[in-house]
Amino acid sequence: MAEIAFYHLLRSGPEQVLPQLLGRTLALGERAVIYCGDPARLAALDDALWLATQPDWLPHGTSETGHADLQPIWLTTADEAPNGARFLFLIDGAESRRLDAYVRVFDLFDGNDEAQTAAARERWRAYQAAGHAVTYWQQGAKGWERRGKA
Repeated sequence: MAEIAFYHLLRSGPEQVLPQLLGRTLALGERAVIYCGDPARLAALDDALWLATQPDWLPHGTSETGHADLQPIWLTTADEAPNGARFLFLIDGAESRRLDAYVRVFDLFDGNDEAQTAAARERWRAYQAAGHAVTYWQQGAKGWERRGKA
């Protein structure tokens, strides 16, 4: 079973939040796949990761750049992990049918969007019912705060 953490974004978007989470992932010696809801988001995240300053280097690739097996971070619009990632980042409501292939899953959603919040609650219930360990983090004024429910 995967450990699934929900990240309720209220103050910034994935482009600002992902670099720090991915930096920690790489520091652990892990690989990551970022499963995006659409090609426009994938392009925005690709640019954001190249321009990130904290950390200042987030090596990554997409199907356009290729060589997935060499990429510590893989951005995709498909439910795949061609780089052998054990950490999965779900963006914009993307849902994986392969959760058990990962050790950790990060579900980032826009808490200012009622539809995304409602969909995240549904995923929370489904993940719990499937037996996954689920945690919930909300973006607050002083950083991330662990909460009880999505």
